[in-house]
Order: sequence, then C-alpha cells, then structure tokens
Amino acid sequence: MSHADLSISQPGGNFPTIEVDLEHAAPHGYTSNKDAYLRRLKRIEGQVRGIARMVEEDKYCIDILTQVAAATKALHAVSLGLVEEHIGHCVVGAASEPNPEARAEQIDAKVKEATDAIGRLLR
Repeated sequence: MSHADLSISQPGGNFPTIEVDLEHAAPHGYTSNKDAYLRRLKRIEGQVRGIARMVEEDKYCIDILTQVAAATKALHAVSLGLVEEHIGHCVVGAASEPNPEARAEQIDAKVKEATDAIGRLLR
C-alpha cells in the first residue's frame, strides 16, 4: 500500500502528520470511462441471459456456442481496455514517484499486476 505523509506548517506551529492512502485516494484509471464500461458490461449481461434462455429452450448447440464466443469476445474487449487503463494510469502514476527507490518498487509492482492480469486472461 502506498502512503504519503502530509505535514501542514503554519506560523505558530505544525499540525500533526496525516497519513494518506494514495492507492485508494486517486481515482482509478478507468474512472473517466466508467459509464462506457458499465454500458458494455450490461450489454454483455444481456447476452449471457440470452444464452441461458437458449439453453432453457433447447436451442442448437452450435448456435449457443456462437453466442458464448460473442460474449467472450466482448468480455475480452473490456479486459483489454482495463489493462490499457491500468498501464496508462497506474503504471505511469508509479513512474511519477519522486523517490527513485520507491519509484522502481512501485513500477515493478504495477507492471507485475498487469502481467499477472494478462496471464489470467490468456488461460
């Protein structure tokens, strides 16, 4: 977890140091596109419900598999968008850390998160 100490100095004394959790203080990289992601996910949810209905109605297996492939492709598109947002926001944000040692550590951690996520997507 990334933290920063915030000290405020004023004439007549210092206020206590406040610890800020930077990992959760800043918006996530996808925040500016959150509505678009939610619309896409709701559309995918509708596709999956349609697939369930096809199974309930004993539709042809190849038709069901075609719809499963379409839903899977749509989820992959959302996943790739989120990976791109992570790299563009979280990894780049880690690179802006002023302390060189902490910067290298944070970049490594964020790149590992992205690599692990990509690995899960490929399984």
